[in-house]
Amino acid sequence: MNTLPILRLGTVKDVKRFEDHVHSLGLTIPCDSEIASGADRPLRWPLSRGEIKIGNRIAVHPMEGWDGTADGNPSEHTIHRWKKFGRSGGKLIWGGEAVAVSHQGRANPNQLVMARHTRGGLAGLRKILVEEHKRTTGSEEGLFIGLQLTHSGRYCRPNAHDRAEPRILYHHPILDRKMGLSPDYVVLTDGEIGAIIEEFHRAAKMAQELGFDFVDIKHCHGYLGHEFLSAHTREGNYGGSFENRTRFLREVVEGIRSMAPGIHIGVRLSAFDTVPFRPDPSQSTKGKLGPGIPEPHDSLVPYRWGFGVNPFHPTEADLTETIRLLSLLEDLEVRLVNITAGSPYYNPHIQRPALYPPSDGYQPPEDPLVGVARQMKVTQQLKRLFPKLILVGTAYSYLQDFLPHVAQAAVRQGWVDAVGLGRMILTYPELLWDATEGKTIEHRRICRTFSDCTTAPRKGLPSGCYPLDSYYKTSALAEQLKIAKAKR
Repeated sequence: MNTLPILRLGTVKDVKRFEDHVHSLGLTIPCDSEIASGADRPLRWPLSRGEIKIGNRIAVHPMEGWDGTADGNPSEHTIHRWKKFGRSGGKLIWGGEAVAVSHQGRANPNQLVMARHTRGGLAGLRKILVEEHKRTTGSEEGLFIGLQLTHSGRYCRPNAHDRAEPRILYHHPILDRKMGLSPDYVVLTDGEIGAIIEEFHRAAKMAQELGFDFVDIKHCHGYLGHEFLSAHTREGNYGGSFENRTRFLREVVEGIRSMAPGIHIGVRLSAFDTVPFRPDPSQSTKGKLGPGIPEPHDSLVPYRWGFGVNPFHPTEADLTETIRLLSLLEDLEVRLVNITAGSPYYNPHIQRPALYPPSDGYQPPEDPLVGVARQMKVTQQLKRLFPKLILVGTAYSYLQDFLPHVAQAAVRQGWVDAVGLGRMILTYPELLWDATEGKTIEHRRICRTFSDCTTAPRKGLPSGCYPLDSYYKTSALAEQLKIAKAKR
C-alpha cells in the first residue's frame, strides 16, 4: 500500500523526467522520447484480421453517459459526447456507448436501450459520429464502429437513481453485504438467463440493421457477463465449471451468428480482478476518505467469487482462466478483445487508475502508475500468447501529457494492437490525432483524473468533464454537481 505522497504527473515537465519517475517506482512502461511523424507513425498503422479492416491504432472505449432520455433514446448530452468520439480520429470506435439490451438491464434510468422505439436515435448517433470523423480525418475509410451490448446484472437501476434492482447470479459474501442483499435474495433462474440471451440476439440484429460493424458482448466491470465468469458457487447450467460459466458467452455468440450473420463480435473483458476494497476507516474522516484497503477476506480463502484471481491470495491476479477464455474466443472466431480489469463499483483503482477518487471510492492505495503498468503488463502477456487476436489496451488516460509517448511505444513494440481512450475523450478527444499530426499538445485540455465524470453519475447526473469541458463547466448541471458533492 502507498505510504508516500504521490507525485502529480501535471508537475512533470518532460519525457525524461517521466521515465525517471517510472523507473523510481520499479515499473516498466514503454515510452518513446519523440512522437513519430510522416508515413511511419505507429498510431496510424492500419490494422487488419481477415475481413476486419481498421484504419489506425487509436480506439475509443465504450462509456455510459447517464444522459439518455427516460425511454432509452439519446439526448443532446449524448450527441455532444458522440461528436467527441468522431473528432478523436480513432478508427476503432469500441461500442461508443454501453447500451442495455432491455429496460430491466439498465445500470441507470438514463442509459441508452436497444429497442424498436430507439432505432432512429441510435442510427442518428452513428451518423453524427461519422460526420465528425470525416471532418477530422478527411475520410471514413477504415472506420470500424460497434455498439457495446450490456445487461447490468448486480448493478441494475432501471427505474430510479436511488433504487437498486439487482439481478444476481449468485450470492457474494462481500458484495451482498455492501449492497444490503439478504441471504434469501432471489438469483436469476436458468430460464430467465435464457430470455436475457435472446435479448442479446435481438439487440445484435438491430445493431446490424442500423449499420454498426460489430457488437461487444460486455464481460467486464462487475456487470452480468463478468459475473458469469466468477459464478463458481452457482448451481445448474451456468455455474461451477469453466464450461458452464462460459455457456452464456457461447450461447450469445452462437445466436448472434444465426440471427445476424456477418456482423463482427467483440468482447470487453476484465482480464483480472481482486477482492472489493473500502476506505481505510482508521484514516478516514468526515470530510476525507482514507486510502483503499481490501475488505476482510481471510475467512473466504480459497476465494471462489472472482475471475482472474488467485484463490489463495485473492488480491493477486491469476491469468490461467483468462488465457483459457481467450482460447475459447479464438475457437469462436471472436477476433476483437478489449482488455480491462476490476470494477468501478468495488475496486476503481484497479479499473481506472486516478489521483482523485470518485465520491463513493477511496484515496489511491498505490501510485496510479502502478495500476497503469499492471494493466499494460497483462495486456502485453496476453498479446504475446494470442498474436492473431486484436487486443485493445486500457488505463492510458492517467498518463496525461505522456499518453502519446507511451501509446506509440506500446504499439510500436507490439505490447498491444490499439490504444483505447475513455476519460480523455471527454475533455481532449483529438489528443492522439493531434500528436501524430505533429501539432502542439494543448496541455490545458489534458484529463487530470479529477473523477467528476464518475462522481456525477453517482449523484444521478450525466457523465462529462465538468472541470475542463465548457459544455459542462458553465452549465446548470455543474452547479447541481457542486451542491451534491458538498452534501457528502
